[in-house]
Amino acid sequence: RFSVKTLIDRSCFETIDDTSPEFNNFAAILEQILSHRLKGQITWFGYESPRSFWDYIRVACRKVSHNCICSIENMENVGSSRAKGRAWIRVALMEKHLSEYISTALRDFKTTRRFYEDGAIVLGEEANMLAGMLLGLNAIDFSFCLKGEGLDGSFPAVIDYTPYLKLTQSSDSISSDEEELRTLGSSGSEGSTPENVGPPFITDENSWYNKCKRVEQKYRLALEQK
Repeated sequence: RFSVKTLIDRSCFETIDDTSPEFNNFAAILEQILSHRLKGQITWFGYESPRSFWDYIRVACRKVSHNCICSIENMENVGSSRAKGRAWIRVALMEKHLSEYISTALRDFKTTRRFYEDGAIVLGEEANMLAGMLLGLNAIDFSFCLKGEGLDGSFPAVIDYTPYLKLTQSSDSISSDEEELRTLGSSGSEGSTPENVGPPFITDENSWYNKCKRVEQKYRLALEQK
């Protein structure tokens, strides 16, 4: 949801293409969602070989009218299955049909169950909201080069969480700040002579030191979460 919002906001100022960090983050998030708990393919010898989300999309989305599945399969410069999946995301966005593809695939519950293990995001309740979130992207005119490095299947999809991390102030911190302001205000109003200026300054210095310590702890916590 955050990724779609930042992508729509960025489109108001510039054209979205492969160089846009907002798009690269959105593509990585969508790829991670579609790859979550994806079953491997059992070979003739009983071994399980890894699959890409494209293996699921090309089967579950064939019912979409005027789909681009065959065009993606026949692309000469796109070899690996993961690269084809990334090309499909870009083509579907340019055609403004990404939401339709996802909703059609999720409605085919039998196929989805065959490709994904229990606990997968596409099998959960969150998947029902995914197509609705993607519907807002139909208002954006995307422009992609299907020969770029972003289609290289050898690079993993890495999500950058830093745009969505916000340092929120807790109620305890707000109350302590208000108490400090009242203390400093009362100390400053007790006397205006130079002799009375020293103690409030020391108190103010200690309070700012403690506040910086709290901010540093919150920053470290956010860094660990990232």
